[in-house]
Amino acid sequence: MKAKDLKNSILQMAVEGKLVPQDPTDEPATVLLERIREEKHKLIAEGKAKFPKGGESIIYIASDGSPYEKRVDAKGRVLSEKCIVDEVPFEELPEGWAWTRLESALVNRDSERIPVSVADRERLAKIYDYYGASGIIDKVDDYLFDKPLLLIGEDGANLLMRSKPIAFLARGKYWVNNHAHVLDGINEQYLKYVALFINSISLAPYVTGTAQPKMNQAKMGSIIISIPPEVEQGKILAKVDELMPLVEEYGQFENAREKLDTELPGRLRKSVLQMAVQGKLVPQDPADEPASELLGRIREQRRKLDAEGKAKLPKGGESVIFCGSDGRRYEKWVDAKGRESELVCIEDEIPFEIPDSWEWARLDSICDLVRGSGIKRSDIVDEGLPCVRYGELYTTYETSIDTVASHTSEAVFDVSKKLGAGEVLITLTGENNIDIGRAVFNATGETLAFGGDLLALKGHNVRGDYLAMAINSSVVGSQRTRASTGNIIVHLSVTKACRFLIPIPPLDEQRRIVERINEFVTLITNQRCRRAWA
Repeated sequence: MKAKDLKNSILQMAVEGKLVPQDPTDEPATVLLERIREEKHKLIAEGKAKFPKGGESIIYIASDGSPYEKRVDAKGRVLSEKCIVDEVPFEELPEGWAWTRLESALVNRDSERIPVSVADRERLAKIYDYYGASGIIDKVDDYLFDKPLLLIGEDGANLLMRSKPIAFLARGKYWVNNHAHVLDGINEQYLKYVALFINSISLAPYVTGTAQPKMNQAKMGSIIISIPPEVEQGKILAKVDELMPLVEEYGQFENAREKLDTELPGRLRKSVLQMAVQGKLVPQDPADEPASELLGRIREQRRKLDAEGKAKLPKGGESVIFCGSDGRRYEKWVDAKGRESELVCIEDEIPFEIPDSWEWARLDSICDLVRGSGIKRSDIVDEGLPCVRYGELYTTYETSIDTVASHTSEAVFDVSKKLGAGEVLITLTGENNIDIGRAVFNATGETLAFGGDLLALKGHNVRGDYLAMAINSSVVGSQRTRASTGNIIVHLSVTKACRFLIPIPPLDEQRRIVERINEFVTLITNQRCRRAWA
């Protein structure tokens, strides 16, 4: 079991009453909830809180053993009543425990939040913690709150990805922006238990939006939580605090093992990529449509787009590479009107022979190349729309972008260049000429903004995952090295990138190559894991 799964199992046991034994002498949770209701009524009378729209929720266990919910108005009159057995997260509730809606369990203080822009925060003294959806993101010169409160992320990808806690306590003097819900409770222990519960469940049913997930106040308030007796809450929290360091230690060993396991697939990729781009990794299938026909369709499509004003052909015309009657490779350029240049023999550029069904092609003859626009460090936000900066291709992503690491504002996203799903990014700047031109494949399934010193390859009927593998192979790697300039900072021009020679297999063979490489990596990774735990 992975450390993450172990942690989730412990939390699930905690909120189901299976982590510590129950004590029948403990004051039942219903008494605690009644005190909370009295406190909320007092705050409402003082104008410090509002009576819930649609009435106050009260959940109870009926004589048939099923949970029911009634809604009452400010005078205690029942507005509605229904069975909610389909809504509770688990069937059996321990003796002395109770169900409640989050809106009934806590006092919402969202109206006291105030956002402060990045630009404004840069001018402020860094004294007090400034909280966002996933925790502390900055410091400011003043504070809004001066007591322990529960914060729950309101928006951002973390609501679904759960890479960080969704619910967490804020203590001391601090400021909260409008990306985190602010909730007050009867005491700090109670807040810690509610945080534990929120972090133990899936929030998918309460989240709206895909590009920018959001859990609004109403959705959050509708969450049904299990409340143990107050004494048992303390026992649960103590047991979790006891176990989590052990889980953390286990996770550290797991991370070390995974680091070792990832090295072998990386070395495997380097060795098999060369075989792949030479046509030696998978057998050729005579039934495959040859790459010459694929390239022919690409040229027709690009000429059509050029005629419609939707795209531009490369300057000087499109490159067409073919094998002459003498067995040598030649190149010609064809303009939008079909006029051809003189033939040029490029045999000295061809690094090796490829299968008969394959073809050589210049990078700009199979892709539209789009250079990115600058996304500054100050444009990066904790919650926003997905983006990629060039440095992340060296530090964060290896061969593909599966989950984005950075986000930017909607305003920056709208004016930035976009990388579509299945498209490829390569770097134009680096610290050495070996890693320059590193390629990654957008496997997220969504559109990403990308910054300067990055070049998007928008292929026409060429698989992006194959193209990224080919560019990262030693075949194109040597071309990248020769094309780079500079010493301290190495650069690759778009003009030179356009000239890269790429071996193009039939489309079906591209798929088989990618599948085979992934199979190799998966196999070696699994074998390494089995050896580690043998």
